[in-house]
Amino acid sequence: MKNITVVLVDRANYGRMKPVMQAMEEHPEINMQLLVTGTMLLDRFGRAVEDVEADGFNVDERVYIELEGSIPTTMVKSMGLAIIELGNAFHRLKPDFVLVIGDRYEAMGAAIAAVYQNICLIHLQGGEVTGSIDESTRHAITKLAHYHFPATAQSARNIVNMGEPEDHVFALGCPCADVVASALENRLADQETHLDHLGVGLPIDLKKRYLLALFHPVTTEFRSAEGQMRELLDALLLRGEQVILVWPNIDAGSDGVSKAIRIFRERNHDFPLHAYKNIPSERFIPLLRDAACLVGNSSSFIRDASFLGTPVVLVGSRQDGRERSQAVMRVEPESAQIQGALDQQLNRGRYPPSSLYGNPGVSRGIVEKIAELQPFSQKRLVVQA
Repeated sequence: MKNITVVLVDRANYGRMKPVMQAMEEHPEINMQLLVTGTMLLDRFGRAVEDVEADGFNVDERVYIELEGSIPTTMVKSMGLAIIELGNAFHRLKPDFVLVIGDRYEAMGAAIAAVYQNICLIHLQGGEVTGSIDESTRHAITKLAHYHFPATAQSARNIVNMGEPEDHVFALGCPCADVVASALENRLADQETHLDHLGVGLPIDLKKRYLLALFHPVTTEFRSAEGQMRELLDALLLRGEQVILVWPNIDAGSDGVSKAIRIFRERNHDFPLHAYKNIPSERFIPLLRDAACLVGNSSSFIRDASFLGTPVVLVGSRQDGRERSQAVMRVEPESAQIQGALDQQLNRGRYPPSSLYGNPGVSRGIVEKIAELQPFSQKRLVVQA
């Protein structure tokens, strides 16, 4: 029986890890331990830990690490707290493996806390190229991790080119393939009623055309975050479409993005916008599918939406370099460019679904492979011939 500690740090983490966690709980050779930290525990980000528990998962550890401020210094200090507090949690849990996903600074703290205690580290979604500090964080976690489950073939090649042994890299796809398939299969008929009470703003008629907006700050451009969000909101105002908006993450610049949203709502009481702290994945995926267009810089617009064919206006540099389907149109964070791209995408309509990030069944494949792995601690750089 392998003890595997799964670390969840934010709402996106859980959305993509949920099918992997479900497969782990069903596997006879795996004892899953669940550690929840980061914004998963904070009310202003929707306390996604409550979604975890509502889905029937037992939370073994809750670790508070986030400092207020949303500037680079608070990110660094929060990561330092993550190393200390998650180190203590791993010492108590005594896992054979720690499993992290993606490129968050909280995941970086978990990775350091694990490997410095000789705990074997498994990393999902490594090898990808993006903008922001996430680019560096993801590759740093890759160099700490012992086993790798990248989402695409190109990402797997990138990991091998970084000196990781090829037989420790398993390109099985992204778990979001299962998230999307499950959400669409189990879609709630009364979704609109259930969604209205979750956020603030004017009600949205989901039977009519709407846009879905989500814009996170770019940490390497955090001083521009408020202005960039203003540009996006100005473009939405000019379009005049219904808008479902999701609040940003906690990264440096988040307060600026949030400020722009609050000012916009105060000045445009009659604009049909409804804002949410957090939307559970089983409700978020149908919203992605049924939106006329997605606008912002969320990775969900690149990954999850790729299976759905929904048009995307990708704003700014946050996802620069990430593999994307033909449904994505990239623009600068300038109102005129955003509005022009929205016009083109809305006139174009839907795109063919893409399998760039895999096919349903990814999560079970990942867990079956994890069950075969043997923990070890000493890594070696593989020099390519």
